[in-house]
Amino acid sequence: MKPIEELTFTDDYMFGYVMRNPEICKELLERLLKIKIERLEYPELQKSISPYYEAKGVRLDVYVKDSDKIFDIEIQNGRKSNIGKRTRYYQSMIDIDNLLKGSSYTSLNESYIIFLCTFDPFEKGLPHYTFKTRCLQDSEVDIKDGAIKEIFNAKAYATEQDVEISAFLKYIDSKEATDDFTDKINHIVEQAKINEKFKGDYLAMNIRETDIYEEGRNDGIALGIAQGISQGIAQGAEQAKIETARIFLSMNLSLEKVAQGTGLSLETIQKLANEQKCQD
Repeated sequence: MKPIEELTFTDDYMFGYVMRNPEICKELLERLLKIKIERLEYPELQKSISPYYEAKGVRLDVYVKDSDKIFDIEIQNGRKSNIGKRTRYYQSMIDIDNLLKGSSYTSLNESYIIFLCTFDPFEKGLPHYTFKTRCLQDSEVDIKDGAIKEIFNAKAYATEQDVEISAFLKYIDSKEATDDFTDKINHIVEQAKINEKFKGDYLAMNIRETDIYEEGRNDGIALGIAQGISQGIAQGAEQAKIETARIFLSMNLSLEKVAQGTGLSLETIQKLANEQKCQD
């Protein structure tokens, strides 16, 4: 559990708290994507999507919509593998979530998967990576699937030409607010740390997660012990059969009868017989 006074904008819980503010969320999207959002539905934080019982679900950090677009905004701390595959899966779950609500695939909204990374996931030094589906034979041919992935690298904020994006990425990287927008974010962060309700909610969340962790840990220990006992019993029974087979072999019983009497394979009995001959 990270102390409240050490929380920053890039911590999951604080990020969700700040992005709960519709004005901040709307302005951030407009700055990053350079689009105008007319109306933004109230952010849905930590949205879970698991359309089928058997399906692997996803938990999205911030899931918001306007009239014809869907946005999933993820904060990424530390190097996580398979970012590309994760964006693909998040995209598919968002599409399925919308289709299950009665929409046909022809009416699927344009969707953006946005990763705000504290590291460079592709190690190319770019501050901003945009991915769209294009034709390899002719890059001007757009399949128009409406799926866009925007991945930002805070480490390269100094090379970002757009001053608004650069200031925001710098805030992620250094926690230094250098314009009005990052000032607003930083103010919310600092006020949250002295807000009693925020403190209580954060503590309750950590207690709940700790309980879940401990429950899983204890279940794992119990399962391990049970498996160990079971394995020990099995190994003990196997060893007992081997010792019995050795006794039968010393009585000059045939290999077939020893195998039949102990339940061991004929190959195992032959091996034991060879061992006894070597010892003799």
